[in-house]
Amino acid sequence: MARAPLLQLSDISLTFGGEPIFSDLGLVVQQGDRVALVGRNGSGKSTLMKVMAALVEADSGSRVVPPGTSVGYMEQDPDMSGFATIGDYAASALDETEAYKVDMVADGLKFDPSTPVETASGGEKRRAALAKLMAEAPDLMLLDEPTNHLDIQAIQWLEDELKATRTAYVLISHDRAFLRALTKATLWIDRGVVRRQEQGFDAFEAWRDKTWEEEDDQRHKLDRKIKAEARWAVEGISARRKRNQGRVRALQELRKTRSSMIRRQGAADMALESGPKSGKKVIEAEGISKTYGEKLILRPFDLKVQRGDRVAFIGPNGAGKTTLLKMLIGQEEPDAGTVKMGTNLELAVFDQTRAQLNPDMTLWDNLTLDPEMAVSGRSDQVMVRGTPKHVVGYLKDFLFDERQVRAPVRSLSGGEKARLLLARIMARESNLLVLDEPTNDLDIETLDLLQELLDDYDGTVLLVSHDRDFLDRVATTTIAMEGQGQATAYAGGWTDYQSQRGTVDAMPDPVKRRARQDEAAQKTAPKAEELSFTEKHRLEELPSVIERLEAEIAKLEEFLMDPDLFTKEPAKFQKATDALVERQGALAMAEEEWMTLEEKAG
Repeated sequence: MARAPLLQLSDISLTFGGEPIFSDLGLVVQQGDRVALVGRNGSGKSTLMKVMAALVEADSGSRVVPPGTSVGYMEQDPDMSGFATIGDYAASALDETEAYKVDMVADGLKFDPSTPVETASGGEKRRAALAKLMAEAPDLMLLDEPTNHLDIQAIQWLEDELKATRTAYVLISHDRAFLRALTKATLWIDRGVVRRQEQGFDAFEAWRDKTWEEEDDQRHKLDRKIKAEARWAVEGISARRKRNQGRVRALQELRKTRSSMIRRQGAADMALESGPKSGKKVIEAEGISKTYGEKLILRPFDLKVQRGDRVAFIGPNGAGKTTLLKMLIGQEEPDAGTVKMGTNLELAVFDQTRAQLNPDMTLWDNLTLDPEMAVSGRSDQVMVRGTPKHVVGYLKDFLFDERQVRAPVRSLSGGEKARLLLARIMARESNLLVLDEPTNDLDIETLDLLQELLDDYDGTVLLVSHDRDFLDRVATTTIAMEGQGQATAYAGGWTDYQSQRGTVDAMPDPVKRRARQDEAAQKTAPKAEELSFTEKHRLEELPSVIERLEAEIAKLEEFLMDPDLFTKEPAKFQKATDALVERQGALAMAEEEWMTLEEKAG
């Protein structure tokens, strides 16, 4: 059955500063669409979304939205002037009887609607803009990086809401796990061309790589043909001048076609080099704790970080992840306990607030005026891992062009600011790298490169991130800030943490499990079938099997709750973790078998 279109763009062309962004672009979004909009930083994703939202007018082409269809866009930098609180802004398009919807969304996104506009942070304003869009519930939602400034719990809440909605949406995000869970089609913008595939993000990278491989093959064949035709033109045209003018014109067309091919943007030429090897023991914290006023940030906590470890810190916003990180690297004193730093440490820090960048200075000055990067007597060079390099050439390595180097930092996008900060810290040798929310605003290709660099990095990494996929790829240990000052160490990344905490899908809570069993029990097959003697016996036996597995899982979870187990008895910890995963799988299979037999019994 054909689905009704909600929005159609036809022959869209747009130019900024003399440079074409799109040319003859077309796309359709239909009812029920769940679309990932992907592309490199600077490819025009946000601009295209603003064209879809009618916030940017194209130079030519048409935008058609059927009468009665509403399209909503999440403002990246919402104008809240005239509103007393961020909740007033979020509810501004709703009737008074619908204002409760904002409170419901605010609870999931973890912000206070009564926060005054003048004191609200940028993250709170963005969450209010997202709440406004979700509460208004348009026919089509346009979501540009909605997970930025959300912690993992809020991201999970948003993911569940978008799974449940019947509203169509187009989604820009750097969060692979988020895109994989939610999208069923992909719009890929690449050098001004938009391609669509009727598969979600999970299939995107294979599709992209195949497309690029075919493009490279086509370019190679065209180059060979041009070379052969050019040789013919030189060697044979004089004898057949008149009748072969068509072939000469064809050669000119081939050359024109080849020159019109736009070369793909390469990956940033990033490099991480560790300095002198640090001591084997990098950080040892014993009994450290922290309180701000009446707020308990951290109960007494022990941690040993060895050379080469990749330690991730996760938890809700405000739980104290950055505070703990600062205590571990000596930037903040604990109220009690001790932190011992290892020997021969060279520290490099990626700050999530981008405080190391002066927004009013140019990219050039942010590098050349940095005392640690400046080259004595040379205002056009920076010191890159001990070697002088021209500032423009170094910035080009990080995908900046010459027109940007004299622009103020405030004019950069979020992804460009992140790349500039990476350029600063990667210019220095280090053996202890601290990354506080490095993944915000980076495109997928740059995230891949950063992960590969961290894999090959000889030093130690401390990482704060809400990107679940990135945590799985990088972390060898995860420190979970679990509320009320409790910090617990778990082996592995995000998925490992979930498994050890018993929160994977194979282990739903008892209320949900019983509801699922009740729902299955109420279903009747179109035609009742009699169970065999063995099946009847198994059906009677399964409830006790399920109860036994649940009891064993509860005991293992309680055992693994010991915060010191991982560091003091890693062998026992690993054995208990393996047993927990095995029993969770067995429980899932037993429940599935029970439901199948129950349905068959009618």
